Amino acid sequence: MKILSYLRDNKPALAASLGNEWFDITHRVGGDTPVRDVAELLQIPSWEDRVRRATDGAQTIDADLVSLLPPIRHGEKILCVGLNYLAHTAESPYPQPDYPTFFARFASTLIAHDQHIVRPKVSHELDFEGELVAVIGTEGRHIPAEKALDYVAGYTIFNEASVRNYQFKAPQWTMGKNFDDTGACGPWFVSADELPRGGAGLQLSTKVNGIVEQDANTDDMVFDVATLISLASQVMTLRPGDMIVSGTPAGVRFGRKPPSYLVAGDICEITIQGIGTLRNTVRDEEETA
Repeated sequence: MKILSYLRDNKPALAASLGNEWFDITHRVGGDTPVRDVAELLQIPSWEDRVRRATDGAQTIDADLVSLLPPIRHGEKILCVGLNYLAHTAESPYPQPDYPTFFARFASTLIAHDQHIVRPKVSHELDFEGELVAVIGTEGRHIPAEKALDYVAGYTIFNEASVRNYQFKAPQWTMGKNFDDTGACGPWFVSADELPRGGAGLQLSTKVNGIVEQDANTDDMVFDVATLISLASQVMTLRPGDMIVSGTPAGVRFGRKPPSYLVAGDICEITIQGIGTLRNTVRDEEETA
């Protein structure tokens, strides 16, 4: 199934698709409490069965005519991974690590499908990064790798847009990875049963203005989804709605010689097989209200 979050009467709402139609389940899946975010949905016991029942007789919506929200906004953690594709590491200034390069993103940076990625006033070194996201569905700590995929509720897409000169101002990447309106996520959440275990073998491509810039397969990851979950859980308790943003393949603009960055009007489209396409247009911060 697919789950999306959208605006209805200026309030977040939730819709589910079991086929070709979308059904509003906001007030039908959580009893007396409206559910407006995938992270909230995943807290409900037997949430998949509840969603299936909630779609029966529910009002339909046209997903092409509503304003989408990031499907997951209220998860506790957004844990990103750098240098997780060999060819991408080769275009970076770093050696290939033998342990995942984890770093944090914050929910305050998130934007949805068809919203604008904002190129900040303080830098023109805005870059794209197309990535597969694994969404945790079951709380766990010290999770064995062989059981880690049982903790995944589903997947979505991330454009982990990065401001490169701020990323490299210090040994930690936090500032360059957390500018407002740079964490594009969506267009929706896809339940794990719709995809191969661990999101394995999926084609990932990024286009800018219709030209392919990244083209890879999730099998090319150095550390697969199960390994990332297991290692992260050695350090912290993973909870429903937490996102593991699993890294980007080669082809980013920083890797060009000379680098060539995104400008206002550029259209970024990230497609992952079995999930869909996340599309965002770049605009300058000066243009925002």
